[in-house]
Amino acid sequence: MTHIVASIDGSHAAPAVCNAAAWASQRLDAPLRVLHVLDRSEYPTQSDLAGNIGLGSREHIRERLAELDHQRSRLALEEGKVMLEEARKCIGEQGVERLETLQRHGHLVDTLQDLEGETRLLVMGRQGEAHDDDEPAIGSHLETVIRTLHRPILVALPGFGPPSRFMVAFDGSKTAGKVVEMVARSGLFKGLECHLVMAGTETPRHHEQLMRARQKLESAGLEVRAALIPGDAVGVLQNYETDHAIDLVVMGAYGHSRIREFLVGSTTTQMIRKSKIPMLLLR
Repeated sequence: MTHIVASIDGSHAAPAVCNAAAWASQRLDAPLRVLHVLDRSEYPTQSDLAGNIGLGSREHIRERLAELDHQRSRLALEEGKVMLEEARKCIGEQGVERLETLQRHGHLVDTLQDLEGETRLLVMGRQGEAHDDDEPAIGSHLETVIRTLHRPILVALPGFGPPSRFMVAFDGSKTAGKVVEMVARSGLFKGLECHLVMAGTETPRHHEQLMRARQKLESAGLEVRAALIPGDAVGVLQNYETDHAIDLVVMGAYGHSRIREFLVGSTTTQMIRKSKIPMLLLR
């Protein structure tokens, strides 16, 4: 797990992804790889239209359509190279020296799985080109990637800037405990103000869980403010985020069962959809 991987496309999120990846690369002292994937479903390497159109007198139409498809794929390839070069320039101007670009033709999720062994942190936008004008939506690629990859994922939003304070969403679960341990070990958060927030009723058990997590973070050298607040998790976290000018939310990825997520939606999904600031999702 060596690289910070920034996955970009032609969406409005691309500059934020580059800025967030540059920040993470410098904080973790890790090389950065900018990735662009030409989706095979949109830009196939070869089209077989014989079964759709037929041969004989209409073969010239099939040949022309195949040529147009080839031209479209070639133009998309060239556009991707331009985007990668712009990303390289943007990130380079921020002082990142260990930087490479990579263009693949295939499916994004498959490509990220292929690169997973070389990935330390993945940076993506909340939405791709297909959802650029749909603010509350979560891109289908992002949701699938979160469920598939077992690497930290930083969801960058437009206007990303280096955070000065972050919030760890804590619920006392095993997943939340692992999140606290990962935050304590990571160099990404050194020197940042840490807010540990738990939504729930004031009980001895909840208080003990929160204090144990706080001690673990403080033992790693972090300055921690802990809060146990009654109410719905999403509402509590969003209100705290606004009231305390939080720059980054850190939480576990999909801690509930798949059946529960299907019926009511997970806290993670709701936070990704509604958040106004970047989120770091840990597995």
